[in-house]
Amino acid sequence: MKKYAKTHEWVEIEGGIATVGISQFAADELKQLTYVELPEVGKTFAAGEAFGSVESTKSANEIFAPVAGTVSAVNVALEAEPEMINEDAEDRGWIMKLEKVDDSALASLMTKEEYLDFVK
Repeated sequence: MKKYAKTHEWVEIEGGIATVGISQFAADELKQLTYVELPEVGKTFAAGEAFGSVESTKSANEIFAPVAGTVSAVNVALEAEPEMINEDAEDRGWIMKLEKVDDSALASLMTKEEYLDFVK
């Protein structure tokens, strides 16, 4: 099950690996993405720590890790096609995968229903 942060990131943990991206709501608000700054594989982030940024024709925004962990993979396709996030932010547009996940921050995150109420 995906969980959402008030800063508009989502996380889904399966088999000890956390997949992280920005919400479709955030992607739609940003409009056309032109650049995604990806984190380095091997780097460790705390929950709430900025790990990269997204830039659009409208603005530039930092992206924050919803849970703590070590980057095990990044979606390199986003370097050539940042608009993939606009098209499918919560599947093909994932940004990073984390291993050695500390999921203690999950309790403070929202379900999809809670998030949709939050962004109304």
